[in-house]
Amino acid sequence: MPKTKTIPPLDLMWLLIETQAAPTHVGAMMLFEKPRGRSGTAREIVEYYRSFEPTPPFNYIPELAGAHAPYFRELDHWDPLYHIQFIALPSGSSYEDLLRLIADLHEPLLDRNRPLFRLWVIDDVPGGRFAVYTKVHHSIIDGASGSQRMYASLSRRARDPIRPPAFAVRTPVRKPRPPKALAERLAALGTTAGKQTLALGDVWLGALRKTFTALTGSNPGGSQPFTAHPAPMNEPMKMARTYATLSLPLEEMQKVGHHFGATLNDLAITIVDEGVHRYLRQTGRAFPHRLVAFCPMSLRDEGDTEAKTKASAMFVHLGQPDSAVDDRIREVTAQMAVAKKELRAMSKDAAMAYAVAVLGLAELRAAPGIAQVTRPLANLVISNVPGGRETMYSNGARLVGTFPVSAVAASIGLNATLTSDSGRMDFGFVGNGATMYRLPDLARHVADAYQELKAAAGMSRGRAGDATRHGAAGRAESRRPKPRPKASRTSRGRK
Repeated sequence: MPKTKTIPPLDLMWLLIETQAAPTHVGAMMLFEKPRGRSGTAREIVEYYRSFEPTPPFNYIPELAGAHAPYFRELDHWDPLYHIQFIALPSGSSYEDLLRLIADLHEPLLDRNRPLFRLWVIDDVPGGRFAVYTKVHHSIIDGASGSQRMYASLSRRARDPIRPPAFAVRTPVRKPRPPKALAERLAALGTTAGKQTLALGDVWLGALRKTFTALTGSNPGGSQPFTAHPAPMNEPMKMARTYATLSLPLEEMQKVGHHFGATLNDLAITIVDEGVHRYLRQTGRAFPHRLVAFCPMSLRDEGDTEAKTKASAMFVHLGQPDSAVDDRIREVTAQMAVAKKELRAMSKDAAMAYAVAVLGLAELRAAPGIAQVTRPLANLVISNVPGGRETMYSNGARLVGTFPVSAVAASIGLNATLTSDSGRMDFGFVGNGATMYRLPDLARHVADAYQELKAAAGMSRGRAGDATRHGAAGRAESRRPKPRPKASRTSRGRK
């Protein structure tokens, strides 16, 4: 008999809200620099990866019907040629062509009758590079555990042999605590349930209070879903995806943030907020309200690699639409502090239950006629995924970029996910191709906002440099104009 595992509520929600136009898989693109004289580096990785069997949760398929559903069932067979594929870009391709390919690969749903992941090794990227793009269903992994597995598949030294792929990495199992007496366990269970019920009650009382405040035209403050004004990012989701990337210097960002009394995350959210407002003005769709960001927050303890989603969410009202960038970072920092305080006051179980509840309500909002009379869950997603600190390698190839490729779902058609890696902050922007059709320009506006914030901190602005050199790309409807040539030229595969 195959092994089975009950699907936890938050993981189940990712399966239930998924549609063809809004898949709920997440992914990443890792960019590598080939070692000199080894043109076959990428093909060697493909053949090596195909020799492994996937380990849980990468051998799961969901069973959502039947008397014992919902549960994950382990498969004892898989097709490595389907799940691990090799692609070479045509001669003369640009970095933007690579990202157009990533956008196309990211669009389709994962087949639920096969293990819920796919991986492509893409060779002949300009500049003597290759890329590894992986997508995994959000029901079996979250950003923090996915990042841990990804880095476990890499080496710290160029001369080290290839390590097992992320889908076959065997993560350590946490040792269970000694069993408690039955009476003690029952007492603890009752206490925990009572605390979680009170915590959720406080959340919903606060939600009602802040919703009333929002209806009066005031800023409700703190974390509050469904108070965002509809923006272009909240228009009906289409299957087409757009994709853009951006890299900024990590240590310099920390210094700029410190000048304003802000965390690195506050600074990143600020420049994304500013960049989105500039992008909307550029495309003739100026947004006269504060943007509300859905900010996932990991609830994992250090070393926790359990195969389930462990996260909750904050819904943060960002800066005023016309704020200067140095005022905006102060507004964002203050709003983030209040939202974090509210979320941290909840137990982990209550916080995850809260995430399930808001995602479920967001799915109900998608019913015909409901979206026209209710507000969206948020305007955009901004997520910070833990990254690495060391220079890493695969088969002797140096990792030079780690760009998230996340999901757009729940009527939120823009996702900006970022991760820090060996002195860089790497951004991945994913958008609904029907409305966010010029993501190269959005990436440029975010880079410009950072340069202005840097100047406001008394530091030399300098050139955008690596900030835009990775480029941006995507797929847009034919009636939409293509990105301007200037954006394309700056997206060549240089570092």
